[in-house]
Amino acid sequence: MADTLTKLAYQALQQGKSLVGVAHKEVSTKLMELVAPQGAPKTRPIPPQMLMDLQAANSALMEIDWEEAEQGLYPTSLLFDAPWLDWAARYPMVWLDMPSTWNRRSERNVSDLPPDVESDNYPDYYLQNFHHQTDGYLSDHSASLYDLQVEILFNGTADPMRRRVIKPLVQGLRAFAERPASQLRVLDVATGTGRTLRQVRAALPQVQLVGLDLSSAYLRQANRWLSQLPDELPQLVQGNGESMPFASGSMQGVTCVFLLHELPGDARQNVIDECFRVLEPGGVLVLADSVQLADSPQFETAMDNFRRVFHEPYYRDYIGDDIEARLTATGFSGIRATSHLMTRVWSATKP
Repeated sequence: MADTLTKLAYQALQQGKSLVGVAHKEVSTKLMELVAPQGAPKTRPIPPQMLMDLQAANSALMEIDWEEAEQGLYPTSLLFDAPWLDWAARYPMVWLDMPSTWNRRSERNVSDLPPDVESDNYPDYYLQNFHHQTDGYLSDHSASLYDLQVEILFNGTADPMRRRVIKPLVQGLRAFAERPASQLRVLDVATGTGRTLRQVRAALPQVQLVGLDLSSAYLRQANRWLSQLPDELPQLVQGNGESMPFASGSMQGVTCVFLLHELPGDARQNVIDECFRVLEPGGVLVLADSVQLADSPQFETAMDNFRRVFHEPYYRDYIGDDIEARLTATGFSGIRATSHLMTRVWSATKP
């Protein structure tokens, strides 16, 4: 009975988050069309069949998320882990931030960054307002709203999609089963606010977790979130995924979530190459990012609308890219891939 009630509570929570996300987007879109019509993106209507496919994929995602928790891959408490009170307090800030987002969209201004940013510290492709986000990824204000904005964007499925990296990561780390878990190191590339690290920590309570990100502001937010966990001492490093400040072969696992679609092709390859370098032979890489045209053609309209609504300059190239070929060219083997709603997950091993 307890498991049944927990599952019903989880389903109710996810349905509630979905309704909130849909309602927010509908209201904000109507308001934008009224107040700032010049900033309204021209999106394509969603075909009825695609809506049915999305609903089916969403149900499948919720089912596998519950099943893996029930199997003990991660605690069921993780299904309910979110800073609800904090997000509720920040939600008005999302609305207050919208006019500036609309202005940037209507003016096609994608370089509206804080004046004190030292541009020499970042690659050129990073210095722009992805998603038309205020300050790009380069301020505490941006970092404070990011997780809530992503939850709204994905109608409450962001964490369930992130959790799809856990199973291949845990399975891959079995290659080092003879070592104490405390001697294993898992690196999260482009860790952002640390949500992926928090998910992984619940499944792997003993391993050493390391987060790498270009943004000091996002690392500060990650430090705040992760420090809330009992006995957690976050290992967070500022750096570029194209040239990581870690020794070759120093990691047994690497994750990278929602980064590749925001990189130009050469940088995408550089990050994959660096993941290979820092992994010890036998180590596992797990990538998670947007689905692509080859694996999810039924969602082509949704992919196209995402590009139209948000400033994502490399997304069109990404959805046509052959990530498996890139992994193979780098030297990875045992490549596997699965899709979950709007997320594609690849796992690969360094021979």
